[in-house]
Amino acid sequence: MTYYMATRLQASFEEAIARTEAALKTEGFGVISRIDIRDTLKSKINVDFRPYMILGACNPVLAHEALQLEDKVGTMLPCNVVVQQVEAGEIEVAAIDPVASMQSIENPDLKKAAAAVREKLARVIAALADPAP
Repeated sequence: MTYYMATRLQASFEEAIARTEAALKTEGFGVISRIDIRDTLKSKINVDFRPYMILGACNPVLAHEALQLEDKVGTMLPCNVVVQQVEAGEIEVAAIDPVASMQSIENPDLKKAAAAVREKLARVIAALADPAP
């Protein structure tokens, strides 16, 4: 089992981020954190890196449900979605597979909740794979 779902877009980095955030919103996710790896690596260790943004996506209803089932599941929240430039004009968007990430938790109800989140994130990735409208 792989730990992520991914697709590639023909877009600028900024456009890919905007499209990703819009697709997440369609599935009930908000972006609650943005980590710009390129800027962080440059400012902290003076290393040049490709455009790489980690979006912390949260669906409040599903997060609340998961936290009620397992209070330590917050260590695995939010769902990270990576937007990175792989080539000029080509961007990869990858989302965590919550089913894979929560395999070690022995709670059947949480596994069902993770499957629901996986379905939503899979729809986000599928929507991004389609050509822009």
